[in-house]
Amino acid sequence: MRVKVTIRSVRLAFVAVLAVVGLATVTACTSDSPATVGVAGVKPGTSTQTVTPTPTPTTTPVTWITTPRSGAKGVQVDTRVSAKTENGTLTKAALSYVSKKGEKVSVDGWLESGTWTASDLLEPGVKYTFDLAATNEDGETKRTKRSFTTADLTLDDQIWTKVYPDGGTVGIGMPVIVTFDLPVVDKATFEKHMKVTSTPKQTGSWYWLSDREAHWRPKQYWKPGTQVHVEANLNGVPAGGGRWGEQSVVSDFTIGRSVVAKVNLDTHLMDVYISGQKTRTIPISGGRPGWETRSGIKVIMEKFTNFTMKAESIGLKEGDKDYYEDVKVKRALRITHSGEFLHSAPWSVAQQGNDNVSHGCTGMSDANSIWLYDQMRIGDVVETVGSNKPMTLGNGYADWNLSWTAWQGGSAL
Repeated sequence: MRVKVTIRSVRLAFVAVLAVVGLATVTACTSDSPATVGVAGVKPGTSTQTVTPTPTPTTTPVTWITTPRSGAKGVQVDTRVSAKTENGTLTKAALSYVSKKGEKVSVDGWLESGTWTASDLLEPGVKYTFDLAATNEDGETKRTKRSFTTADLTLDDQIWTKVYPDGGTVGIGMPVIVTFDLPVVDKATFEKHMKVTSTPKQTGSWYWLSDREAHWRPKQYWKPGTQVHVEANLNGVPAGGGRWGEQSVVSDFTIGRSVVAKVNLDTHLMDVYISGQKTRTIPISGGRPGWETRSGIKVIMEKFTNFTMKAESIGLKEGDKDYYEDVKVKRALRITHSGEFLHSAPWSVAQQGNDNVSHGCTGMSDANSIWLYDQMRIGDVVETVGSNKPMTLGNGYADWNLSWTAWQGGSAL
């Protein structure tokens, strides 16, 4: 095919060639050439480098969540400390504080479902430190340290607790006794933190005798050989009235063999049963008219040797009609706060088994009192019948004189 060439097409081709030549001339110029052309964003005369961008993190940082928050001040002692994480797995939590005596104290706790919880509430006026560790989403271990301080409390802001018995072996009638040095207003909250467990297990209940004393007893006398464990976990627990528990108390004790003394004021005899078997019958003399021995169930509270009986202890003073001089007895077992004892009374041997001539105590011969003293321990039971004067709750360990239903009614729960 023939191509038609015109003067216009030749002229355009010539111009294109000139443009290419000119461009080649420009790009071949040196840096001191007045016609230098640079690359955008790069200083003329410098070489360019490839910049590698910073990679975007693929692991989310671990988030630490603690109660109280880190740095908190004036934390109330009834706060339950806990720790957990987000975007990680908590592997360690160590909580401790420095006591006011300068001693480092570690706080126990448990880790469950990713949350660590302290087993005890807080001490007042101290600094706590949390050492925490967790693994992040990449399996790397991360650590942190958190701290907080608790509100300070005066002694009048705190309630001191005592648990009795505190160890040893006691009789089948012994109640658990918890006493407080200041009144407890919120008895229900306190009672929730007071636990009694036993092996073998026996049903029981608390009864508040006052706002400073609570007793726990089983439905029936303890089974011989029972192991009893008491926990009054009251440290930091609110007691109401602007007070908190001062400390937690634990006690363990054992129930001994069954010993029951059955006193009959009409027959003037006491039958002693050991492990369910009548072991001895002892002639006794109870309280005379006007000073009657109380009927009801009593529990041995204290044991004495060479004990001095004083008229003042039962409200008599010198010059009173029934006043008597101090007299020392070989053996005495206290059974009421008001002054009743089982004790040796050699001066009334002739009346023992025949008549009631005492000021309310149950007297017997020296020989019988020594034998009885050796058989009975604190917590053993004395069941007395024959008078119209009853035992009253709070006069000694009179807990067994209430029916089970009435006893349960004394619980704050």
